[in-house]
Amino acid sequence: MEYSIHDDEIPIDIDLVRKLVDAEFPQYAVLPLSRLGASGSTNALFRLGDDLLVRLPRQPGGSVAIDKEQRWLPEIGRHLPVAVPEIVALGEPAFDFGERWSIVRWLDGELAKACAPDDPPTPERSTLAADLADVILALRAVDVPEAAATDPALRWYRGRSLAEFDERTRLNIQQCRPIEGLDLDLDAALAVWADALKVPGAYEVGPDRWYHSDLVAENLLLTDGRLTAVLDFGGLGIGDPTIDLHGAWEVLDPPAREVFRTRLEVDDAEWLRGRAWALGLALGTFTYYWETMPGRRRDRLAMARSVLADATEGCA
Repeated sequence: MEYSIHDDEIPIDIDLVRKLVDAEFPQYAVLPLSRLGASGSTNALFRLGDDLLVRLPRQPGGSVAIDKEQRWLPEIGRHLPVAVPEIVALGEPAFDFGERWSIVRWLDGELAKACAPDDPPTPERSTLAADLADVILALRAVDVPEAAATDPALRWYRGRSLAEFDERTRLNIQQCRPIEGLDLDLDAALAVWADALKVPGAYEVGPDRWYHSDLVAENLLLTDGRLTAVLDFGGLGIGDPTIDLHGAWEVLDPPAREVFRTRLEVDDAEWLRGRAWALGLALGTFTYYWETMPGRRRDRLAMARSVLADATEGCA
């Protein structure tokens, strides 16, 4: 295993993955296997041949997200205007690896890049804004069947009220203070967060809608400047879809964010709640992934700084 980012990390190396694949899916035994440098925090990722990707949970209990994608992604994906991972096979626990795992179709494209507050606006970001808004609109328009509404795997904190994340966020701010090299005004962050809790709807949960929960740079694939695929639906959920706004402060510049907001027809209250989610999730990244995921740390710094710049400018 190349590195660990969780205290309860499951040991995963290329030899284990080779054994898992070859034993359960011998038709793929001839395909070369290599670990991706861009493995995420939830799953370890391995390229299998030219057309496939193996995803294995990094922590105990990760089968829940794998099963959720297997159950719901085919139904959700067909309604979206971009590609989503196509699940080719579902693997069972073996060789002391106790979780289910998946093989998905490889999707070509270039990952979106985070946008710092001082980056000059570009037409490409406004194009991404419109494309991302269309994905969210399509996702929100998908019917929520009874089986989804009652599925506990689809209910988690990112679909709940902003206020329910208050204690965690204030703790994260305190835990961020001793982090060496974190160039962020944490007093300003606390003020922005506190103000967001005064926004209408901060203590409420709206009507159930589908949400992705993590529409940020590392999950957005672009081709020729257009959004062509959304990755990693392990955080797919049912609840308040405001959470899906938070990536706007990571991947969009101010004019692009206005395109995004206008296309979604988001009111002031939802917009400010979405901005607060962006700040809260960024702070959580710093406390958990500061040493282990420098790329994610960099992107969330851009997001947090964009939130504070936006708040300073008085943008609602």
